Amino acid sequence: MLSSTVRPGIFKHITCRNDFYPRSKVKRFPVPDELVFWKTDYPDYDPPKYTSPGIKGQSYADPDVKDASFHPVWNSLDRGVNRVSHVGDYSVVDGYPINPIGRTGIVGRGLLGRWGPNHAADPVVTRWKRDDTGEFVLNSTTRKKILQMVTIQRHDNKKWAIPGGMVDPGEKVSTTLKREFMEEALNTFGGQTVIEEFFSTGVEIYKGYVDDYRNTDNAWIETVACNFHDETGDRVGKLKLEAGDDAAKVKWLDLNHEVDLHANHAQIVEMAVKRLDAHW
Repeated sequence: MLSSTVRPGIFKHITCRNDFYPRSKVKRFPVPDELVFWKTDYPDYDPPKYTSPGIKGQSYADPDVKDASFHPVWNSLDRGVNRVSHVGDYSVVDGYPINPIGRTGIVGRGLLGRWGPNHAADPVVTRWKRDDTGEFVLNSTTRKKILQMVTIQRHDNKKWAIPGGMVDPGEKVSTTLKREFMEEALNTFGGQTVIEEFFSTGVEIYKGYVDDYRNTDNAWIETVACNFHDETGDRVGKLKLEAGDDAAKVKWLDLNHEVDLHANHAQIVEMAVKRLDAHW
């Protein structure tokens, strides 16, 4: 059974049921909406197998499941590698971990380094939108304050996203959150004191599965997202943003229900908006 972190409406495998698997010519096997979940029988399901040649042999990547030297301990902290899912225990069939949400139309590891859950951390860094005089900008209809978030534009799909990244083995999520923000949105370690203080507190707004286009039946992304809010706008809100190597662009984005973000980042961001009672 899925935990309460899985919210209905987010995890319909929309993003990861795209036509072709990213950065490949491998076409996903069709998975209609009503056949996503494993509990629904799909006798004709015959997905292709794909693991990107580019990740094989990388220091961060697992070997093939059938490699004689590979002895993973699923659903556990495995010698520094976190193979525990935020969703709950996942099944393992013929040595392969099974995506707890359902079918994606492709098996293998795709572009992901780990079999099973690949853990990420997403810092949702926000401030209030203000005019030139420093007054809050209100939405003309709802009369609520407008929230802005630091977003980066991804190189791969050109979509705007939370400036997050993967958690290194043995790394604390709090460290990943700070590191990824600095690398992707500041591209510098300037303002170190401000960053250290700002990231010493934060509110966890989501922990669970991500409907990422790289997911497969055997490898998927999960995240911990925390909201770091600059209420006065005089801390991170005043730092100069600069895109790092992993980002094409970076900017403060006005948040509302029409924002089109990578994966299911919009639904995660909505949680921060509601927490702060901002316009959506």
